[in-house]
Amino acid sequence: MSSVSEAPEFREVTAADAPALNELFRRSACGCHCRYWHFQGDKNAWLDRLRFTPEDSARELTAALSDAALGLQGVVAVEGARVTGWMKICAAPRLAKLYAQRPYRGMPNLAADRPGVFAIGCALVDPAERRRGLTRGLLDAALDAARRAGATAVEAFPRDGTLLGDEELWMGPYQIFVERGFRIAQAIGQYPVLRKEL
Repeated sequence: MSSVSEAPEFREVTAADAPALNELFRRSACGCHCRYWHFQGDKNAWLDRLRFTPEDSARELTAALSDAALGLQGVVAVEGARVTGWMKICAAPRLAKLYAQRPYRGMPNLAADRPGVFAIGCALVDPAERRRGLTRGLLDAALDAARRAGATAVEAFPRDGTLLGDEELWMGPYQIFVERGFRIAQAIGQYPVLRKEL
């Protein structure tokens, strides 16, 4: 049962949302604060940050949300004074590290620098608010925001599987993308790239 009484508002994130968004990451025990795709160090350095200095990622997220030059960065679900959901969406070149990951690295026609292509980098819903449809609302808001930002297509990278736990759905549930008209652009095993033309 939801602990929040107000209907959620789904909208593009603003700098003013930073404290409540960082609190969502803390409530969810998610120390990344959506900085992994921007982190320059190796995997061990990232694991050290998650364990010892997650506040560095919180500060980076706050700074990024204050930088208008970065353009669209994501959308939030807001209920009262709380952010209860987050979806990262931005121009694909800003997520070059995502496109460089196995199994996506080397897929034909999948360079991060394609003009007009935006990518969904992650999704997070407050554990106490899951299974209420918030991710669908976030995706709808993300697609609307991408259109306003000039996107011609949006790509998503969900895992494809039936028995995935919540911790494996951090790129969003596969089915909601299919419901919203995404189609498989390329795939290797459980790692499809889904695309929706706008």
